[in-house]
Amino acid sequence: MTDTPRKLLIVEDDAGLQRQLRWAYEGYEIFVAADRDSAITQLRAEEPQVVTLDLGLPPDPDGVSEGFATLEAIRTLAPDTKVIVASGHGERDSALKAIALGAWDFYMKPIDIDTLGLIVERAFHVHALEAENRRLAARVEGNTALGGMITAAPEMLKVTRTIERVAAADVSVLLLGASGTGKELLARGLHECSPRRDGAFVAINCAAIPETLLESELFGHEKGAFTGAVKTTPGKIEQAQGGTLFLDEIGDVPLPLQVKLLRFLQERVIERIGGRKPIPVDTRIVCATHQDIDAMVADGSFREDLYYRLAEIVVRIPSLAERPGDPVLLARHFLHHHAETMHRPIKGFSPDALAAIDAWNWPGNVRELENRVKRAVIMSDGKQVTAADLDLAEPDTADEPINLKAMREQTDRRAIRKALARADGNISGTARLLGISRPTLYDLMKNYDLQP
Repeated sequence: MTDTPRKLLIVEDDAGLQRQLRWAYEGYEIFVAADRDSAITQLRAEEPQVVTLDLGLPPDPDGVSEGFATLEAIRTLAPDTKVIVASGHGERDSALKAIALGAWDFYMKPIDIDTLGLIVERAFHVHALEAENRRLAARVEGNTALGGMITAAPEMLKVTRTIERVAAADVSVLLLGASGTGKELLARGLHECSPRRDGAFVAINCAAIPETLLESELFGHEKGAFTGAVKTTPGKIEQAQGGTLFLDEIGDVPLPLQVKLLRFLQERVIERIGGRKPIPVDTRIVCATHQDIDAMVADGSFREDLYYRLAEIVVRIPSLAERPGDPVLLARHFLHHHAETMHRPIKGFSPDALAAIDAWNWPGNVRELENRVKRAVIMSDGKQVTAADLDLAEPDTADEPINLKAMREQTDRRAIRKALARADGNISGTARLLGISRPTLYDLMKNYDLQP
């Protein structure tokens, strides 16, 4: 934290005060601006951690309109920057309004250099702590038991706990969820938590391979078994010997091949195409599908006996729309990753982008979210991604429960999770976003069993 230069931007139109403040803060790198345009220019160029802002700026030096406009611009461009606003006698209401708009603190004029110095020093200290906290969080991100699953939603945490519990048991697992919900990531996490972690994790998408080739891909073939079979090739099942075989989109396996797959699951031996020798294989099977597998069993398009062999444990994965707070967490992760990969100087999301991410229903789930963020990183002109960069439209309003108690609890839970996500888990920031006190927030989190 001490290696970063401490930069202070003083936004003040009074030349005498400028000199006084510059003299008072010899321990910082000082930058001075006299109006909104020069303040924004300095902010973009120097990225100061702390800004002191006089609300009375030209062309409205006797009012507060320019000061508020400057504050909003700073909060949009640099949301982590601590802004300390100046208020003259009788302008306490304006200062409080500035706090509501996102200012970190305020001081009263005439200036007491010692008092203001303490406020500024405390602002630098808090900014440094928050930056260190974000660095530490980024360092441990992805070091979870399930291979980097990023979530704070109870619905998804329940899924990960279930998978962690069943990982040690050598049973077949069926993952049910819409496309883009992270089924392969969870399957890989299950493998890494299991006693088979030192074996291979082999994945195959059954829907992506033509029916005529799928049997060969799964079971392998002997040399000369068919035209083009110039050498003996083990299949995916053999390649996963001692490890885990992940069959994605199992619902697309044709009925004739389902019979052969059932025989393997019953006897744990396979025969390659064109072969006569049974080959014993010790492989754990994890399957996934986005289809209604129960309906497929009912209409006969999926064998019931195979279903019960594959579905010893069934795990249903919630969609991204059912995970309040997670879209913002995931969006920040993807933004950091792609901005770093593409060497783009993008620092975060604008307030309208965060609101749009929260409001969108994400029909394409995590895959859609990553694609939109990646595109926004490429297309964005500023240091923050906007809602326009994400190309998000207003979503349809979902049906809400009619029961008042249930509706309030649902609304409270969603609002708290979203605020926690936007504030990076910071309790004070969350309470400020929600417009409640810290004790009230703690009581609500305790009542609803929520964790930061």
